[in-house]
Amino acid sequence: MSKATIEDVALLANVSVSTADRVLNARGGVNPDKEHRVLDAARRLKIDRILSRSHARTMRIAVLIQAATNPFHAALRDGFATANTTYADVNLQFLIHHIDPNLPHRTAAVIAKAGIRYDGLIVTSPGGPIIVEALRHVAAMIPVVTLATDISDSGRHVYVGPDDRQAGRVAGDLMGRFLGSAGGDVLMIAGLLTIAGHREREAGFRAVLEEHYPRCCLVAVLESREEAERAAQLVGSALDKMVGLRGIYHASVGAEAIVLELSQSERSDIVFITHELTEDRRALLKARAIHAVVDQNASTEAYVAAKTMAQLLGRLEGEPFNTITPVQIFTSENS
Repeated sequence: MSKATIEDVALLANVSVSTADRVLNARGGVNPDKEHRVLDAARRLKIDRILSRSHARTMRIAVLIQAATNPFHAALRDGFATANTTYADVNLQFLIHHIDPNLPHRTAAVIAKAGIRYDGLIVTSPGGPIIVEALRHVAAMIPVVTLATDISDSGRHVYVGPDDRQAGRVAGDLMGRFLGSAGGDVLMIAGLLTIAGHREREAGFRAVLEEHYPRCCLVAVLESREEAERAAQLVGSALDKMVGLRGIYHASVGAEAIVLELSQSERSDIVFITHELTEDRRALLKARAIHAVVDQNASTEAYVAAKTMAQLLGRLEGEPFNTITPVQIFTSENS
C-alpha cells in the first residue's frame, strides 16, 4: 500500500491541501473544527510524522515549446503559467523558451544549456539525430519529460501526451464517414514529419482508410514546416491540380488560412478535419468551416507534465510514469 500524502489527508478531512499542510506542520491559523478533522484524518491514515511541503531552494524547469503564433503551443504556454501558481508551494518554477522546429541546431543548443542552468527539462520538439543526441546528454544530468510528441530514443525519463497513431486513426475514421460511400481523394497537410506525432498520425490515418474505406485514397502527404501561410499555399496548389480532391486532413498550424483558401476557391464540398481545439478552430467549427477537430487538450497535458516533473524532482510524492492523454472529438454541435 502506498504511503499516505497530505493530499490524502485533505481529501479525507474535506479541507484544502493548504489547510492540511498548516495543521500537520503546526503553522496555526486554522479553526478548531478543521484542525480536529485534519488530525483525525491523519490518525486514520496512520501518519505519525510531519509531512513538510516547504523546500528551501526554488527548482527551475525549462519548458521548450514553439512560439505562441502556433495556437496549440500558446495553450501549452498558458498551461504552464497556471502550473507556476499550482506548484508555487513546492518551489517549482516553469520557464518558457521558444524554439523554432525548423532550426534543430539552435534547439539542440538550448537543450544543452538547459542541462547546465536548470533542474529539469520539458520539451515539445521534432526529433532527429541532433536533437536526440542533445537530449541524451542532458537526460544523464537532469530529468527530461517529452510532451505532446515523444522522442522515445532520447533517454527521456517520461512521455506525456496522446497516442498519435490512435489519434490519426480517429481522424481517418471521421474522414471515411464524412466522405461516405462515394469516397474520394484526400490530402494530408503535416507540419514536419521529423515530429514523431505527425508521422504517427499519418500512419494511423492511412491505415484506417485502407482497412475500412477503400474508396478513400490518401494521395499526398505534404509538410507545411509548421507555417500557416505555407499550409494555405499547399492547399491552393492541390485544389488546382487534384480534380478528385474531396478531403483535407490537417495536423499542424494554419487551419484559419486553409479555411480562407477553401472559401476563395468556392470548394464547399471539401471535408476538412484537423487537430487541437484552439479558440480560432472553435470559431471555425461553430461556423461549420471545419467538419471535426480531434483534440488532445493542451491544458491537461501541461498540468500532467508539470506534476510528473514535480515527482521526478522529489517535490511531490508518487511514482512518475508515461501518461497517454485521451483525445476528444468535436464538431459544430459540441464545440
